[in-house]
Amino acid sequence: MAIASEPVLVWGAAFLIAGLIVLPYLLRFRRRVKLDRERKEEAAALGIDKPAAQFPYIDPSRCIGCGACVKACPEGDVLGVVGGTAVVVNGLKCVGHGRCEEACPVGAIQVGLGDLKSREDVPLLDDHYQTTVPGIYVVGELGGLSLVRNAAFQGRRVIEHLPRMEKTPGLLDVAIVGAGPAGLSAGLTAATSGLSYAVFEREETLGGSLLHYPRRKMVLTQRVELPPWGALDREEYSKEVLLDLFEGLVRDHTLDVRFGESVQEVQREEDGTFLLRTTRGEEVRARAVVLALGRRGTPRKLGVPGEELSKVMYRLMDAEGYRDQKILVVGGGDSAAEAAIGLSCQSGNVVTLSYRRNKLVRLKKKNQDALDALLASGKIKPLFGSQPVEIASDRVKLKVKEQEVELPNDWVFVFAGGVPPFDFLKKLGVRFGGS
Repeated sequence: MAIASEPVLVWGAAFLIAGLIVLPYLLRFRRRVKLDRERKEEAAALGIDKPAAQFPYIDPSRCIGCGACVKACPEGDVLGVVGGTAVVVNGLKCVGHGRCEEACPVGAIQVGLGDLKSREDVPLLDDHYQTTVPGIYVVGELGGLSLVRNAAFQGRRVIEHLPRMEKTPGLLDVAIVGAGPAGLSAGLTAATSGLSYAVFEREETLGGSLLHYPRRKMVLTQRVELPPWGALDREEYSKEVLLDLFEGLVRDHTLDVRFGESVQEVQREEDGTFLLRTTRGEEVRARAVVLALGRRGTPRKLGVPGEELSKVMYRLMDAEGYRDQKILVVGGGDSAAEAAIGLSCQSGNVVTLSYRRNKLVRLKKKNQDALDALLASGKIKPLFGSQPVEIASDRVKLKVKEQEVELPNDWVFVFAGGVPPFDFLKKLGVRFGGS
């Protein structure tokens, strides 16, 4: 009798052990699915689940719902698993890392741009980043994709695509406008390919958008090739290290970068070449033009009384220079979050963050985590659902959910985005989605 019961005991023990292992997993899995479904519904209500710029496209017929993409994403909540399939939860947070694509074991994800046919803020480009005007190319952020890696890749690919033709005196093979990562990569590739070129940069130094980042800001790159220098193979570089590296490339390879010279006009000639006029009165002819202008353009302003005061700033270069100050930061993106974080860490500062929406929905994960901790500790005071209506020398007035609030104030930092150089492109005849 005892012998007959041994298999029963063994099976019972096996089922018990299996239950102790499997049951917690099933419970965690159900909680995760429930949370992802709720996040998906909230994102749909907010309109942040649709393609914005870079975006992970998921083939549901191939997805096995393993969640590897969710775990791989550095931004935390771009993706989720709902109904056994990976879905985009917060499309605004995608910055194009491509980690989800690399992590997917069945190749069900591809990171690309959203549907550009309805995008009025992104020029229509072919596979080689050529616009609807033959010979005019757009690379980097202006084309819709962020990250140093993408910018450098695009700059290189455009130059590799250009036809090699016999040299013509007074005619460049390519004129490159902008000396950020995309323009620098294009210039390096042109130089090593034996093409005649010039890079025009309106600032007195190179860096593009990087130049306007705060001191010691970490820049995500992932691995990227910068010919002929080699690979940037660390995940993060400080702004200063990356700019020093770029300056070394310009110096070591004697790149023709014309600093402090902005291109004011590009005119297409009857023979298909281009005539560029610069702020220095120079006229340059080129077979092709690569626009690596970035999307920053000129800062977008609030349009409120008092915004012309010198206390109103549109970028923060050095948070350590502000102490014992009453500061208002306006905006809901990463630039605003980083400024609020940096300023709140300086002694004596009272930092308030104003954002027109009721919550922040598009921050990078590390910024969201840091901001959440500072909000919880009271180091940063949130004013969601608010917008400034008047700025005075010693205070600022805001509208907060139909009520007006006045705050003592020394500085106002506005991060409401920029006005990209779309008019410049449209004047050239470049078409955008939706047009």
